[in-house]
Amino acid sequence: MNRLDKYSEIKEVIQQVFNEHRGRYGFRRITLELRNRGYLINHKTVRRLMNELGLKCLERIKKFRSYRGKVGRIAPNILQRDFKASNPSQMRNGLRM
Repeated sequence: MNRLDKYSEIKEVIQQVFNEHRGRYGFRRITLELRNRGYLINHKTVRRLMNELGLKCLERIKKFRSYRGKVGRIAPNILQRDFKASNPSQMRNGLRM
């Protein structure tokens, strides 16, 4: 167990990138940042090293939005059809209104 840590340099860079972005970067973004800096390393290795270092990214809060505004527009009544019924379930010309 007296082996040297072959990822010691990369661990320092991962810690540096993580702190630069205030914990917002996960293993995927850190992997891309490492590739931009010239380190060729697999994303699975980055994930394992981040787990060893105890680094976990902060999740964005996804706000629920159910209101999307007016869904559609009402088509103009070109044929001047009568869409009003005087009684519920009224039949006109064999068609239920």
